[in-house]
Amino acid sequence: MKKQQITLQAGLFLLVSLFWQSTAWAQVAQRYDVIPQPQKLTPQLGTFTLNQNTQFVLPAKQTQEYKVAADFLVNLVKSAAGYELKYAKPAAKVNQNTVAFVVDTTIPNDEGYKLEVTPKAITVKSRSPKGAFFALQTIRQLMPAEVESKTATKSFAIPAVAIEDAPRFGYRGVMLDVGRYFFPVNFLKKYLDLLAFYKINTFHMHLTEDAGWRMEIKKYPKLQSIAAWRDSTVVGHVSDKPRKYDGKRHGGFYTQKELKDLVKYAQDRFITIIPEIEMPGHSLAALAAYPELGCTPDTTYKVLTTWGIQKDIFCPHEATFTFLQDVLTEVMAVFPSKYIHIGGDEAPKDRWKKSPVAQGLIKKNNLQDEHGLQSYFIQRIEKFVNSKGRSIIGWDEILEGGLAPNATVMSWRGEAGGIAAAKQNHDVIMTPNTFMYLDYYQTPQKREVEPVAIGGLLPLEKVYSYNPIPASLTPAEAKHILGVQANVWNEYIGTFDHLQHMSFPRVCAMAEVGWTTPEKKSYPQFKDRLTQHVKHLEKLQVKFAPYFLTETATTLPANINQ
Repeated sequence: MKKQQITLQAGLFLLVSLFWQSTAWAQVAQRYDVIPQPQKLTPQLGTFTLNQNTQFVLPAKQTQEYKVAADFLVNLVKSAAGYELKYAKPAAKVNQNTVAFVVDTTIPNDEGYKLEVTPKAITVKSRSPKGAFFALQTIRQLMPAEVESKTATKSFAIPAVAIEDAPRFGYRGVMLDVGRYFFPVNFLKKYLDLLAFYKINTFHMHLTEDAGWRMEIKKYPKLQSIAAWRDSTVVGHVSDKPRKYDGKRHGGFYTQKELKDLVKYAQDRFITIIPEIEMPGHSLAALAAYPELGCTPDTTYKVLTTWGIQKDIFCPHEATFTFLQDVLTEVMAVFPSKYIHIGGDEAPKDRWKKSPVAQGLIKKNNLQDEHGLQSYFIQRIEKFVNSKGRSIIGWDEILEGGLAPNATVMSWRGEAGGIAAAKQNHDVIMTPNTFMYLDYYQTPQKREVEPVAIGGLLPLEKVYSYNPIPASLTPAEAKHILGVQANVWNEYIGTFDHLQHMSFPRVCAMAEVGWTTPEKKSYPQFKDRLTQHVKHLEKLQVKFAPYFLTETATTLPANINQ
């Protein structure tokens, strides 16, 4: 009888223990609101408490590089809690209350990492400092949202967990159009901080436009004094009748010193900045400064004050190629990126059809037509860029007339251009307007409840649903898909608040598209994580679009300056 009682007690204890554990695990599992979703996440019991006694342990090799990664979290905690975490000696013995970094060459991906959080310590294993930095972004997201702002809190609980993670694609980018609206450097740094939060590794700066030239080119000072400024800007949508203008001078440019500082700032967040200098189209601002580069030099060109495709483009004079090579030489001295973006999109051929210079080049080089001349133009620029050890990227129009031999294509008019380029064994970055254009409206109500946008409809769920590998590609062709990019075109985005509203949380969805494998993705689960995760954005005072929080958008979010 006594033996039976003991057995019964043991059984009851086991049942209670199992119930407690399952409940605890369920509670723990709800705390892993990480974006993008890791490839493998195993919940554990307990928490690690990061406090002023926590020490960082760096590896003996690449110590300084790993410190760049670790400093990001050190500075975050210092800003929030007011104390500075200390570093132990490199490769010191891992004791209680440490965050230790370990170089692990068995991890195949430079951006991959293994993260183990126990109640005693945190261990970050990675092949490179870049992987360690991404692990720290995961840790940051696991921390209470209070870490994002000044707080009375002096310690931060991090749930125990084991994570093995690496991105699906090596290229995960966001393009910002600063050509139409100029954003000061301090705004760009805040934007880079947000991109780093979601493990985005590329920032594409669209620096030149019909409506403004934004980079200092020392050899051509009129680009600063003339091309960087417009006299007025259209108010509201260009389709509004009658069309109105604000009558205010707008513009600005980044000095090369400012851009070098921005490049360094991005590098410290393991982000590469790719510059874009548009050619042959979207060049009206440059023509306003140097009209001899156009096909109708007697025209008084003016920096564009409205939006839309312009017929005036660079004419293929020898002087034009000299100008562009000089410009690109200065661009490459500032931006160390492998890629230089040369645009190539939306270049009407009206002026070339009537230009003796353009028609003479077509005849001289046995080109089929003006599209063949654009191919000649791009290939000539590519040769120059390649001679400097760099590669070009162009929008998918560079396929027209024949693709430059080593060019990478950004497919924006749907996926057709990307598919064609991949089948020609060219590398591709998928950025189709149907899934990745963040200047589109976010709700069916559009202008009834949202700030003015260019048009279209791109809700959060549609961004999240995208798969950058088209089904029509063979496995060998699919290897040419380097990754994915979201584009923020700024015809109607003139303030930083508005920029944040259009970018977030759709950038969060794009980040998961680029990082997480399709079988790990679930929109309902993503939305649940996002609903909790935006507490971080709230503490950061990010003016994100809240439409996903309700079934139907009914009012314009507060504090969005149009």
